[in-house]
Parts: sequence; C-alpha cells; structure tokens
Amino acid sequence: MNNTKDIRGILIPVILLLCTGILMVYSSTVLMSMNKYGNGFHYLMNHLFTIFIGACVMVLLSHMNYQKLRGLVYVFLAVGLIMLLLVFVPGIGISANGARRWLRLWPTTFQPSEFVKITMVFFLAHYMDRNINRMRDFKYGILVPMGIMLGFQAIVILQPDFGAVMSLGILTMGLLIMGGVKLRYIGAMFLLALPAIYVLITSSSYRMKRIMCFTDPWKDSLGCGFQLVQSFIAFGNGGILGLGPGGSKQKLYFLPEGHTDFIFSLIGEELGFIGAVIVIIFFLWFFIKGVKVANRTGDPFSYFLATGLTMMIGVQVVINLAVTTGLMPTKGLPLPFISYGGSALLINMAAVGMLMNIAKNSENTMTEQRSAADHFARYNSHGRRRR
Repeated sequence: MNNTKDIRGILIPVILLLCTGILMVYSSTVLMSMNKYGNGFHYLMNHLFTIFIGACVMVLLSHMNYQKLRGLVYVFLAVGLIMLLLVFVPGIGISANGARRWLRLWPTTFQPSEFVKITMVFFLAHYMDRNINRMRDFKYGILVPMGIMLGFQAIVILQPDFGAVMSLGILTMGLLIMGGVKLRYIGAMFLLALPAIYVLITSSSYRMKRIMCFTDPWKDSLGCGFQLVQSFIAFGNGGILGLGPGGSKQKLYFLPEGHTDFIFSLIGEELGFIGAVIVIIFFLWFFIKGVKVANRTGDPFSYFLATGLTMMIGVQVVINLAVTTGLMPTKGLPLPFISYGGSALLINMAAVGMLMNIAKNSENTMTEQRSAADHFARYNSHGRRRR
C-alpha cells in the first residue's frame, strides 16, 4: 500500500541521518567530554537520551489523531508565547553567550523558539484550511497570519535569535504562498520588512561584524571570521574521501560549535565530499517523501500541515548548509537530526511523527480524494478569475 511505502520512505532517511548524527556527535565531542567531565561519552549519552525521548514523542504522534489536535491550536499558540516570555524571568530563563533563549527544565533545557516553529505550522495549516477561499484577501491572507508571526518574532529578536526570526519568517511566507496569498502582497511585505532588517543589522555591532566577515572572512581570520575560515579548512582537509571517522583535526578546539551548528563541516572533513553528498541525498530523500505525502492527502488541512512540517525541516537544512559553506552569514541553527542539542532534535522528531501519521491516514476513499482535488481546482480557478 502507498501509505506503508510513504511511512518507510519518511522513516528510513531519518534513521540514517540520526545514525550519522550519533557517529559525528561522538567524534566531535569525545575529547571535549573527556577534558570537561573525565568521561568521553558524556555528550554522546545526552544525545542518545534526547533521541530516545524524541523517538517516544515520534511514535506517540504517529498514532495520535492529529485532526483532533486542531481544537488545541490556540492553546499551543498561547503556550509558545508564554514560554518565549519566560526566558526573560531570572531563575527560569538561561543566559549563555549574551543571549537568553533557553528555559531551565530539569534535568535539561529547552528552547521555546523551536516549539513556536512547529506551532506556527500547525496554526497556519488550521487557519488556511478554515479561510481557504479568503486567503487572497489582504485581511485574511496577510494581516492575521503575519501579525501573529511578527508578534512572535518581536519577542525572539529580543533574546536575541536572528536565525530563528529568519527561519520563522521564511516558513510563514512559504506556507502563505502555498495557501494562495497573492504574490504582490508577499512582495510588498518583504519590501516593507527591508528597512526593519537594515535597522536590526546596523544597530547591532556583532551583526554588522558577521556581515563584514561573511563578505571577507580571511580579512579577520583570527576574529569574527575565525569560525567560517576554520569551516573552510575542515572541508579542505576532507577532500573527496575524508580523513575517516574520528580523524578530524578541526574538532581539536579549532572549529567552534563543531558538534552543533558546524557539524556539517566536520562531516566534510571526516567523510569527505562523498560523505557530505550522501548526507544531502538523505535529506533530499526525506523532502521528496514529505512532498509526496502532502500531495496524497485528501483534505486541505492535512496538505498544508504535511507541506509545512516538511518545509520547517527543509528551511533549517538549507540555512545550516549555506552557513557552513559560506553562502550565508553565520546563524545559530543546528543541522536537523544530526547536530547535538535537545530542543531542535526533539521538535524535528515530533514533526516526523506527525508526517508519518498523515501518511498513514492518507489512503482515503477515491470519493474523498476527488472531492479534495475538486476543492483545490475550484479554489485555484476562483483565484485566477479574481486576478
């Protein structure tokens, strides 16, 4: 059956990516773990614990009726808002490297912006389904969804977390385009956002440094360009075949955040160009299956939800790969399923569980399939006439 093939098609590349992550997290943290904790397996065990919790959440969501969760969509939005605000409360929020992005949840921490991403996907799928024939109106297609997104972004930028702001904006605009919002409205919103982006960048010295070092990292290779230069060196060391698992030289305290945001650089060093390409193929496999699941759904909500979940992970992958290869200024976004870190891994595995759930329930009757297709056809023709 197609749904069984789709579930396998989603799960297999995720498992392969998780296994790659386990290998690379151990390789990149063994020395750091030994020096800091006297135990080379400390970070690895934490990572495996997060994968275990994520697997439990994934299995739970793969069997839960995701349609019934729609009644809680505004509760999820409220919870996401409260968690974002709690990071500023002393004793609850945690500050690190000049940012307050985490909540103290015993025995670990949690980053609320990751929860907000999946909550926005769920909300937009629900909202666009309910307003599918009004999404080309400025009020329903732009003001309401963009207003909610901007409210979340305003809080996230105070933490500050420019990477989360960017990914949330791309995700929201991408879904709105899929929902039929007029492109001229999206273009207008983008143009209106440019002055705000300019002010955010120029008003912060560290953001300006990142932009300058992005254009020429070698100019300050021991300062703000250090991380990107070391990433380039890692890829150069790896060549075609790599230095082999555990053979990285850059993990010896040369490449900062080598186990989180820049783990793809170490993949290039240890597994080489071929290994890096194979990892990208795993991601492409997952994305293609996610799109297929979305296209086989029988109702607009499931279609938008499957598309949004796939897009949510895809945006993070594209940004991370672009940053590590010097195609974008440095942003603090982990590589899904591979990087060390609890919040993003947990949320992404939850998204996979929901995608599997949608795939499992996508085998509707032919009548339901035709009615959904007819609905989209009427909607699209209606939009063309209005233009």
